[in-house]
Amino acid sequence: MIMSWIWTGLLAISIIAAVTTGNGGALSAAIPKGAQAGITLAVSMAGSVCLWTGVGKLMESAGLTKKLARILRPLLRRLFPSTKTDSHLENCLSANICANFLGLGNAATPMGILAAQRMAKGQNGVATDELCKLVVLNTASIQLIPANVAAVRSSLGCVSPFDILPAVWITSLCSAGLGVAMACVLGKLWKHG
Repeated sequence: MIMSWIWTGLLAISIIAAVTTGNGGALSAAIPKGAQAGITLAVSMAGSVCLWTGVGKLMESAGLTKKLARILRPLLRRLFPSTKTDSHLENCLSANICANFLGLGNAATPMGILAAQRMAKGQNGVATDELCKLVVLNTASIQLIPANVAAVRSSLGCVSPFDILPAVWITSLCSAGLGVAMACVLGKLWKHG
């Protein structure tokens, strides 16, 4: 609801600014071009998203996601202690992290939502430390293969869309590590402060 008001306000300000500065013609010419560019981008990204979502399903069918869940288990149990007693939560978190590893935020979101719902049960609308860590970790996800970003780069004519891998690895590790560390520190300060 609030976002619709924000977008409506931005659109109204843009139209008013274009008309008052005498750029109404440029605005009316830019609208169909922008719509066409948006559709072209969405269609070009759809193939890549389908490919990597399919790879994720193949990984699940081959049992690789369960193996990754076993590998991630010590980390998950340390960050999210409730996974020790809730195997469904552990599976949701593992799937979420694995999808984020592949750069598939759209595939990671449903599992993140399921995990968040399980964490929020019985909390009366109060976010727990675990839930805050999940939000931070999901937002600043560690990406090994930034599939969506590579798809955007490829659709815009980039010859080697994956040449950003080292930068993505470093920045995503730093952002996720710092975010989770701050969530842990602030969680302890908030309880004691």
